[in-house]
Amino acid sequence: MTVTLEQPARVLLVTAEDRELPVPTTLRYTSDDPLAVHLDFPADISLSGSTVTWTFARELLDEGLRGPAGTGDVHIWPCGRGRTVVELHSPHGMALLRFDTAALRRFLVRSFAVVGSGSEQVGRAVDRGLTALFDGV
Repeated sequence: MTVTLEQPARVLLVTAEDRELPVPTTLRYTSDDPLAVHLDFPADISLSGSTVTWTFARELLDEGLRGPAGTGDVHIWPCGRGRTVVELHSPHGMALLRFDTAALRRFLVRSFAVVGSGSEQVGRAVDRGLTALFDGV
C-alpha cells in the first residue's frame, strides 16, 4: 500500500532586491519513492504556466536542517534559529527560498514514520527510476 504525505508550507521567495514574496508550496513524500522528497509549486507562479515539482533526496533535506548540504541543483542550509534556506538552480535561473525550519522538521518526522531512515527498499526505487528513465527505449 502506498502512503503519500502532503504538507502545505509557508515559503518566502527572496528576490534580487532582497524582498521576500510568499510562494504557495506543498511538501510531498510518498512511500513509492522512499528516498526522495518533492516540492510542488502551482502553475500560476511558474514561468511555464504549469505545475513545477522539484525532487531531491530526503537525506539532503535532513542534512540541510543541521548544516550546509547539497551540490548541483539543490543546496540547503540553516539560516538563523527558525529558518532554512533552499536554493534551487535550473537552466532558467536560481530561486532562493526561506522555509520555517519547524515545518520542515515536522514533515521529515512524518516521512520517517512512514518509511524509517535506513529501511528504504532501494532496489524497488532504483527499478522504478530506471523504468521511468528508459520507458519505451
